Amino acid sequence: MSDTITLNAATRESGKALQTLRKQGLVPAVLYGHGAEPKNLSLEHLAFSRAYKAAGENTIIALSVGTGKPVNVLIKDIQLHPMTSKFVHADFFEVSMNEAIEADIPLEFIGETPAVREHGGVLVRALEAVGVSALPADLPHTLPVDLSSLKTFDDVIKIKDIVIPAKVTVKDDLETVIALVEEPRSEAELEELNEKVEADVTKVESVEKKEAAEEAPAEAKK
Repeated sequence: MSDTITLNAATRESGKALQTLRKQGLVPAVLYGHGAEPKNLSLEHLAFSRAYKAAGENTIIALSVGTGKPVNVLIKDIQLHPMTSKFVHADFFEVSMNEAIEADIPLEFIGETPAVREHGGVLVRALEAVGVSALPADLPHTLPVDLSSLKTFDDVIKIKDIVIPAKVTVKDDLETVIALVEEPRSEAELEELNEKVEADVTKVESVEKKEAAEEAPAEAKK
């Protein structure tokens, strides 16, 4: 396991205005799980941002609340401000290191794709994460996907083709396709696609004109 990621938090009163906390550079949060009563917390925005960047939602964080003993948690959910993309809320889930949990592990696409480089194909990433089960300490941060095996347009990469750590159990269907390469569209196909789009636009305009014509007499009768 890599170096432990640590984070400090403080308890907060449930009635305190969340906007006030955010203006003070704090992130409101909730800690729950493993039979414990939910706790309302607040964390420094910069410290939480660094922890989230390092841990994501599938790596254990040692969370210290006040002067209490650190507990092992996963970041279960986050909320971002729609304009600034700053963190405005976070959920922490306390885990037992002796009990397996389920998590979605992000896929890390690595290597060059021969079918793209040599044949001008289009890489299609059909999956972004794989559901697994493992003890918290054994959860991988990412699962590497080597794209170098995609040499032709007939090649595909499935979940069963990637390396899964020995102590990790995949919950998803092993036959699920992760990535493939599609042939580039020919000029004739692109032209046909453009004609279809233009035809669809014409149909929409025709319907709109027809509806307007039907509504006009009704308006005149009023």
